[in-house]
Amino acid sequence: MTEARTLATNRPRHALPLDLVRGFLIGCAELVPGVSGGTVALVTGVYEQLIDSAHHVVSAVRRLVTGPDRLASARAELKRTDWFLIVPVLMGMAAALLTIAGVMGAFVTDHPELSRGLFLGMVAVSIVVPLRMMPAGHRPAWVDALLVALVAVATFWTVGLAGGGAEVDPSLVVVFGAAAIAICALVVPGVSGSFFLLTVGLYTTTLEAVDSRDLVYVGVFALGAVVGLASFVQLLNYLLDHRRRTTLLVMVGLMLGSLRALWPWQSVPEASSDGEAHGPGALLAPYAPVAGPVLLALLGAAVVLVLVVVEARATRDTARG
Repeated sequence: MTEARTLATNRPRHALPLDLVRGFLIGCAELVPGVSGGTVALVTGVYEQLIDSAHHVVSAVRRLVTGPDRLASARAELKRTDWFLIVPVLMGMAAALLTIAGVMGAFVTDHPELSRGLFLGMVAVSIVVPLRMMPAGHRPAWVDALLVALVAVATFWTVGLAGGGAEVDPSLVVVFGAAAIAICALVVPGVSGSFFLLTVGLYTTTLEAVDSRDLVYVGVFALGAVVGLASFVQLLNYLLDHRRRTTLLVMVGLMLGSLRALWPWQSVPEASSDGEAHGPGALLAPYAPVAGPVLLALLGAAVVLVLVVVEARATRDTARG
């Protein structure tokens, strides 16, 4: 049974500056292990529009290759794509990756308790977004709760495995494959592409490549990301159309489990072969500093709440208009 969703069309042109900011925030999120760009897209109200538009782009490429009526059918799919959303969001993401990759990496590395506190508050409150998007259910509530719990526990356990050393000179084939998998996290709230890169030892290497403008590495990574996104977005679009409630419940579980990475007070992981510590440590009771992470968690939560309220009002006004 299809659980239909209604997406906004004919995006107003005056939203372009705001969409640039949204893209910048999504790009920032993808730089932080434990934070999902999909979560930011959810909170800023463009998640489903982005998935739907990406689906049309992928469909256009498929129609162009396989037909029938290759040019006409591909052109029809591209006309359904909200370019006034996709282009500014991509530009904002690129701006974030090219301008603050080094700064974000330094903030996460030099102030781990503060950075984790900020993002903990943001992601924790963001869980209300998929809950608000859910259609009415027909299953017993305990079944939904069990699904969320199982996904959360599995994610919590998986996040604890992230770590390992940094690959100093990885094969470009490895870079391509890692990018294809990591980019899928961009469109799944609660799943961090940066954490996957940490697991395979490419997080630090990738940030350094972006910061130093290593065009070969960045180009191969971008190509892998495009291939991975094209392969995955079709499935996700289908699930949101046909298994909407279940898909959103899984997202809630993923977001809950991912909070394990963002607990501010953790032990320092053992240094790997490159002399640096990677990935999350063991969870600890709060130690100094305490006030900073707590205040930043509250600030992050407040920022997300404001965004949710503003987006809800904008959606309501659009529906009335």
